[in-house]
Amino acid sequence: MTTVAERRQTFRALHESGCFVLPNPWDVGSARYLQSLGYKALATTSAGAAWSLGQADGAVALEPMLGHISGLVEATDLPVNADFLAGFAEAPEGVAENVRRCVETGVAGLSIEDSTGDRAAPLFDFALAVERVAAARAAIDIAGGDVLLVARAECYLTGHDAPLKEAIHRLTAFAEAGADCLYAPGAKTIEDISAIVEAVAPTPVNVLAGGPDSLTVGQIAALGVRRISVGGGLARMAWAGFMRAAREIAETGSFTAFEDAASGAELNRLFRGRSDAEAS
Repeated sequence: MTTVAERRQTFRALHESGCFVLPNPWDVGSARYLQSLGYKALATTSAGAAWSLGQADGAVALEPMLGHISGLVEATDLPVNADFLAGFAEAPEGVAENVRRCVETGVAGLSIEDSTGDRAAPLFDFALAVERVAAARAAIDIAGGDVLLVARAECYLTGHDAPLKEAIHRLTAFAEAGADCLYAPGAKTIEDISAIVEAVAPTPVNVLAGGPDSLTVGQIAALGVRRISVGGGLARMAWAGFMRAAREIAETGSFTAFEDAASGAELNRLFRGRSDAEAS
């Protein structure tokens, strides 16, 4: 097993050049499978975590989310980036305290977003949003400064009328407030992604991909993006297979969907090997 310090050092190095895919497991099993495929790092997904607990995205409270994050950190040798939503607090002081606790789980990185969850005012006021990022930065620095801070501008996902302009405005300020990596989920086109990368350079940029209209890894990398994540995409794919099979049984009494089922033997080999390694 690698140490927390080694994982954090590795994670920072991944952001220095090139482009890597940061897939999002939703439980221990999916995290271990992704490691077996050779991915270099992982990121939690707030949506996937919530659905696994029978809740909507954003509804999971701080304590169970910290438990979920800690479980994934312990499950793998890879660096883990925590999807820490809006920091589970509005005031900068609350964000700082919760970030401190997230750092204690052993994560290599964590993200703070500027979405309020309020449809009437979906984004935190600009000045407050920047203060919140600065508070997260200070909390990390006090804890040792080796956890990578990702700042997210949710302009695209909240329906802002000028998402690119506002995202650049916010991301630039977040970088100045101490963010190590910047993320505007929902930016999909070559033009928008290129504009963001250019505007915030040399700060690394994360792009959300995985939809049927997404650019390829190669296309995104060519734009200067440092990392690519898929959010709740893999969790939704898993749910799709489960829902399809369950509906077929309930509605027709048939089991044809099981033709696409994963091999139990393959899964047992994967997890047996991990268990044997942990026992040695």
